[in-house]
Amino acid sequence: MAISFNDITKPVDLMQHASGTGHLRSQRPVYMDFMPPCNSACPAGENIQAWLSFAQAGDFETAFQKILEDNPFPGIMGRICVKPCETGCNRNHVDETINIHAVERYIADEALAHNWPAKFATPVASGKKVMVVGAGPSGLTAAYHLVRLGHQVEVFEAGSAAGGLMEMGIPEYRLPREILHAEIQRILDMGVQLHLNHKVTDLEAEKATGGFDAVYLAIGAHLGKSISYTGKPGIPIIQAIEFLRMFKANEVPDPGSKVVIYGGSKMAMYLSRVARRLGLVPVILYPGDRKMMPAYDFEADDAIAEGVEVDFLRNIKAIDGNQITVEVMEMQKGKPVATGEELVIEADGIILAMGQEVNSNLYANLEGVQCKPDGGIVINGERMSGYAGVFAGGDMLPGEQRSATIAIGNGKKAAKYIDAFLRGETFQKPVKPLTAGYKRLHMWMKTDAPQKEQEKLAPQIAVRSFDEVVAGISTAEALYEAKRCLSCGNCFECDGCFGACPEEAIIKLGKGNRYQFNYDACTGCGICYEQCPCHAIEMIPEPVNTK
Repeated sequence: MAISFNDITKPVDLMQHASGTGHLRSQRPVYMDFMPPCNSACPAGENIQAWLSFAQAGDFETAFQKILEDNPFPGIMGRICVKPCETGCNRNHVDETINIHAVERYIADEALAHNWPAKFATPVASGKKVMVVGAGPSGLTAAYHLVRLGHQVEVFEAGSAAGGLMEMGIPEYRLPREILHAEIQRILDMGVQLHLNHKVTDLEAEKATGGFDAVYLAIGAHLGKSISYTGKPGIPIIQAIEFLRMFKANEVPDPGSKVVIYGGSKMAMYLSRVARRLGLVPVILYPGDRKMMPAYDFEADDAIAEGVEVDFLRNIKAIDGNQITVEVMEMQKGKPVATGEELVIEADGIILAMGQEVNSNLYANLEGVQCKPDGGIVINGERMSGYAGVFAGGDMLPGEQRSATIAIGNGKKAAKYIDAFLRGETFQKPVKPLTAGYKRLHMWMKTDAPQKEQEKLAPQIAVRSFDEVVAGISTAEALYEAKRCLSCGNCFECDGCFGACPEEAIIKLGKGNRYQFNYDACTGCGICYEQCPCHAIEMIPEPVNTK
């Protein structure tokens, strides 16, 4: 792959620094760590820049352990995350974002291939027990972090398998089950106890019987939203989750059946692509336009490429027998409005994918607990509900954009607050550093080193099976992508400041220890600041000498 370079280094010119070359220093440089935009955008709170630096050096096992400090599911997230880190990546201003999720997937797959265990210091047992209700990404993540903090954790799952919507809702063509099951097993191997086919119906009773000191609710959102229509349907109308249960039980319609999927969520896209693989004829109807659609563009593009018909601005108005009357909509001032035109579509079934709500029966009657109209539970700044010791997170929180990555972040945050609660302390959220945006960088050169895209099965081949559609990357490609990182906001010991300083006021402290300033020699000219490519140096006003 051809890589080009364009030198854009700012000249070292003291003629432009008269304010910093006199007998009195008015400003001084300080080394500072800023937040990389990839880290800042990650809902799971991963230190992406740190593990990418280990990957740059080819130390993938250490990179794996660094990921596990925050996220127990790198193989899963490397496949299903919607990649806000890549949207925030400063490399977007240069050529293309780093393929972060692909590197994470490579590292995780290497870990599974070589059976790398999760390494962490053995914690001192706290003697406290935590009950987690729901074995989805949020519940399992909370359990993972709580065990690492020395607590005993038991997870109760109403279904027959752990994973929540990762197991039930994400098809194998995107998330192979061997990856999902292996990463869940890694958590169980750390000492988390899992109870399957155990539906908790009386929270207070089970908490008391089990001797639990705290509870984390992560039951997800599994109730489908209904729609209004007139007429007498003569075809099955089922919710998205129910269709997925039918699929697992091999109870789906006969091949060739035409199925209308109503909704524009990523779940609707998943369902349509599953239907194609089952030999059905899926048609997606969505009452808004493409900009309003909750699904990401790439999800809709992949569905369309596989032969799924997607019709925007179509609102179901009536269902009589197998005939569906659809209102044609148009956008006015950003909202869909009926045009008066109607179409009739014949179908063998309808799948509703207009969003999910929460079944609040488990907690709605607990003293102090507040619920939203969709069943979501209200929590405070410490992730706790109105009932002392009962915390919550994941898809059951109102107002959250629902995704596995956000659920993982919820579980990690909740574990910190639960730990503090169990120890009779208050968790102090650390101050988030300023983000090192692209305009803060002083890059030496503009490179043209585009991202290495992942290979994909051709659509006409992909629809023939549930084989994984998107391929992983090679070792060489993982190294290449990791080396594209600009190390935004954090010193990587490039010696730019050391070589540029005209006063030799910078002292090297040895590999891994960075540098320090000799302020007896420093004139405050700011050359080091201008030559730092990653903005790990800030110029501040000279402190007032009060002596």
